[in-house]
Amino acid sequence: MIIGGPASQLLAGRVAAILGQELALCDYKTFPDGESYTQVVTPLDDEIVIIQSTPTDQDLVFLLQLLDVCQGKKISLVIPYFGYARQDKIFKPGEPMTARAVATALNPFLKNGRVFLVNIHAPSIMSHFQCETKNLDATPLLAERIGSMKLHDPVVISPDKGAVAMAKTAASCLDAACDYLQKTRLSGTEVSMAPKEIEVIGRDVVIFDDMIATGGTMATAITLLRQQGARKVYLAAVHPVLTGSAVLKLYRSGVEAVLACDTLDKGVSTVSVAPLIAKAIKG
Repeated sequence: MIIGGPASQLLAGRVAAILGQELALCDYKTFPDGESYTQVVTPLDDEIVIIQSTPTDQDLVFLLQLLDVCQGKKISLVIPYFGYARQDKIFKPGEPMTARAVATALNPFLKNGRVFLVNIHAPSIMSHFQCETKNLDATPLLAERIGSMKLHDPVVISPDKGAVAMAKTAASCLDAACDYLQKTRLSGTEVSMAPKEIEVIGRDVVIFDDMIATGGTMATAITLLRQQGARKVYLAAVHPVLTGSAVLKLYRSGVEAVLACDTLDKGVSTVSVAPLIAKAIKG
């Protein structure tokens, strides 16, 4: 049985359709005082797959409630987008390692279970789970979509060194060149950003990253690549967090298109990770 949390209902439906399994009917609501309420209306099977991203604190509470409902069952937990993944270190004295705290809160429900994450921002987070944990890579799915677009002499760019591995995977799938953006500080207030090795003049450029949050850094990169002669600039990301006016920033900067996965259900979530999740669940 597939149970979709409120943040992942569409994705859960897609996974259930691929696997040919029942999609549970659930009721989610918020009381006037802000507390969350969950009810799984469908009688539970012995084996359960829970699919729930946690972009907000309330989504994390909904996930805890679903896990509590399913106690005693064999649980496969899929967290397509893991909130607090960037708080994977203690940067200042007195700070919590919130990613660890979230995993610790989930562990008691998963003693005989397993966890699937999708392009987790910090792979070290996996070590905080006390059950079998896998990190699924959606990069080839994004690359496949990009490949169908017949780009002109494409080059894959990572916005920084941290996403180079992802960019290399995408470039390999596309049989394209790969580079990363190197930042150079020109003054106290000015920073330049350019590919380290490859010229982009007259070429289609695809920036690959694991997530887009505020869109500020990406917008700057898109503008600079266009100024350096790139023919068209595309942006591909697994997790479209897209807070505030991020989409406006990206399109004002001259991006041709934004492609993202449905780990979060947004308007740009045109590439589904459902086949990836379904394959992992089947083992």
